[in-house]
Amino acid sequence: MFGKFLLTFIVVLLGLLWLRQVRQQRLRDATGNGRALPQAAAPALNDYRFAAWLFLALMLGLGSYLYYLQWQQDNTVLQVVLHREGGSAPITYEVRRSELDERAFTTVQGVRVTVAASERMEVLGLQDAP
Repeated sequence: MFGKFLLTFIVVLLGLLWLRQVRQQRLRDATGNGRALPQAAAPALNDYRFAAWLFLALMLGLGSYLYYLQWQQDNTVLQVVLHREGGSAPITYEVRRSELDERAFTTVQGVRVTVAASERMEVLGLQDAP
């Protein structure tokens, strides 16, 4: 996620630098003497700058929202029921979705449980979660 944010930031930064250079070149061509006009002569907020800031705000907002949805899904608490061969009653554990592996899991209390080959693991709540 951080890599995607960094790549987006670099692309936006390079775009802003390129637009600034193009604008200064146009100002040099307009004056005809090869010197750029002072910054006060340039418009304070042109369309390109507004579009770049809007794009940056949209990317940050969308990235934050998607990160929040992923975090919310990973922290969903599921119930794991272990049925032991020859055991009278199954054992129920509460597990966060991100802590659930194929044959092992870590409970909400921090206990690491490894499922034996003779045990059957049933996960309740996966159908309800998006």
